[in-house]
Amino acid sequence: MKNKLLKALELDKNGDWDGAHKLVQDVGNRDAYWIHAYLHRKEPDLSNASYWYYRAQRPMPKTSFDKEWQEIHDFIEQHYIS
Repeated sequence: MKNKLLKALELDKNGDWDGAHKLVQDVGNRDAYWIHAYLHRKEPDLSNASYWYYRAQRPMPKTSFDKEWQEIHDFIEQHYIS
């Protein structure tokens, strides 16, 4: 799971929004929902993002995309075993 979530973040970082979205859209956990929300906020599709932040049980941030990306990345690195 960790590798899939980190791969989605890397795809997004490298400009492949669609690839990142495809990786997380069918994963059923809150951390994938968080990435999904972030992607829709970045799109921007704020109503869809709001839905996914709700599913992830996280508020929609007011920070930059880069800061949120790093926050998600660090969280996954710290909370998942390789």
